[in-house]
Amino acid sequence: MLRLSILLICLLPSFVTAQEWQSGSTKTDVVELFTSEGCSSCPPADKWLSSLKTNPALFSGFIPMAFHVDYWDYIGWEDPFAKPEYTERQREYVREGHVSQSYTPGIVINSQEWRDWFRGKRTWNDDKQNVGQLKARLGDDRQLEADFNGENAGQLHVALLGMGLTTEVKAGENRGKQLSHDFVVLKMVSVAGTKDWSLSLPEIPDAGQSKTAIAVWVTQRDSLTIIQAAGGYLE
Repeated sequence: MLRLSILLICLLPSFVTAQEWQSGSTKTDVVELFTSEGCSSCPPADKWLSSLKTNPALFSGFIPMAFHVDYWDYIGWEDPFAKPEYTERQREYVREGHVSQSYTPGIVINSQEWRDWFRGKRTWNDDKQNVGQLKARLGDDRQLEADFNGENAGQLHVALLGMGLTTEVKAGENRGKQLSHDFVVLKMVSVAGTKDWSLSLPEIPDAGQSKTAIAVWVTQRDSLTIIQAAGGYLE
């Protein structure tokens, strides 16, 4: 009977253990790609963003995120990853003066428009500012606790990122193509606070991703300018 009990315990599914992510005190670069499956110019930028997953500095030195916008849906293909709030995020960057206009592919690094990609550059200059450390811990109860020891923070933002996503596009400018994506923002939430935050992690959307990553970053209260970020893969 004892032997049977041990066997049954071994067969039970393991519980999710707590996970932690933290930045250094130097600023973690944040690379944002505004893209759309309805845009024929976007696949090369998507491919470039995906190539960053093999970079040894991933998550420790920089965090990539792909925001799929919906303003090209009308030309024949509705991007399954697009959300109006991601379109609004790009437009807010324009209103704040960080981006010249809304377009795809549009790349924003450390909250500033980065057009060097169109000139053939595939690397950027790191931001070396010492801004403070951001720490985040996900408990067994899916409660996310975060704290920041730097200055000027007013909001915490959390995004769930889908990896290894593919789509067979059947209409629009990319008709007949199979598109591949990584670091796709599937869900994003924000909470106010200045030094520490607590929130329940949203359910992970099932978009067919091979795995999911998390990005956590802080901004001022009414600004998109990112102060510090941390992240990694969810286990």
